[in-house]
Amino acid sequence: MSGPLVLAIESSCDETGIALVEGGRRIRANVVASQVAMHAATGGIVPEVAARAHLRWVLPVLDEAWNDGGIEWSDLDGIAVTYGPGLAGSLLVGINVAKTLAWVHDKPLVGVNHLEGHVYAAWLLDADEEERPEPVFPLVALVVSGGHTFLVEMTDHLTYRLLGQTLDDAAGEAFDKVGRLLGLGYPGGPAIMHAAARATRRDATFPRAWLGDSWDFSFSGLKTAARRIVEEARRDASLTDVSEPLPDAVVAELASGFQDSVVDVLVTKTIRAAEATGACSIVIGGGVAANAVLRDRLAAEAEARGLPLIVPRPGLCTDNGAMIGAAGARRLAAGERSGMDLDARPSLPLARRR
Repeated sequence: MSGPLVLAIESSCDETGIALVEGGRRIRANVVASQVAMHAATGGIVPEVAARAHLRWVLPVLDEAWNDGGIEWSDLDGIAVTYGPGLAGSLLVGINVAKTLAWVHDKPLVGVNHLEGHVYAAWLLDADEEERPEPVFPLVALVVSGGHTFLVEMTDHLTYRLLGQTLDDAAGEAFDKVGRLLGLGYPGGPAIMHAAARATRRDATFPRAWLGDSWDFSFSGLKTAARRIVEEARRDASLTDVSEPLPDAVVAELASGFQDSVVDVLVTKTIRAAEATGACSIVIGGGVAANAVLRDRLAAEAEARGLPLIVPRPGLCTDNGAMIGAAGARRLAAGERSGMDLDARPSLPLARRR
């Protein structure tokens, strides 16, 4: 496979990910140290704790990825690193390691937008995976995660037009909040998906924020409605002690209703955007893209319209170094370079409306 061999570092939030990616596609190594168990006790990410954990794990993860890749520094064409958006302290750990490696080994450095990485995860191939066609332009990409939910149009590599975005909360954040309301713990996305799969009744109805013909999203009202619905369910079950859990069957029914509400809006708006822009394919990325119901429903709607849907395997939807390597390789090949003054940009956007 032709194209640059890139060492990529991702540390924007609570995953320390380092990968070796060849040609912007083939994964030579991909190691992730997760902090999920650490943050479960607080029901969410504590930025200072996350940054300290990155400091603890970044070098062991680097060593493991380097050993898995079986290469020499002379083989490497560049180093890519996430520089935003994300938690400032977490970003700085990865950026400083990347700068040091680039300086010591005299390798080009390129900063990568974390959100762009989620888009480019759709191009990745595992080490032993057969070649398959790349996503076809123009395309529509949906990125949906704990911190971000948006739709962009791509007419070519590294070219984005913002179509719609959340006006308040991200879909993943709503999953986490409702997961806590249902007593399912953190992270809420996988827990709600598994609980919903056990539902024998699907009578719970949650609202949808359609926002007219807009491709924007809104999930704050859904969270408020979920709190009211859960409180009503507790009253119906005669639960007065806040520590007493809802019956499993009720939790499953409510999880199913909430999940359907989120998936319905995400799928409908993505398909509408693809039709309106004349997209030739659809790409989806971000942690919520690991949700099986979202993947299956979007695949069915895309297939009905003859549109290819490219969805990374679940492990490549969540934060990882390989996706940064895929995007970083494109930017290096395009001649982009970052200086040693590269700094964290916690609110870095991917695209703007035009």
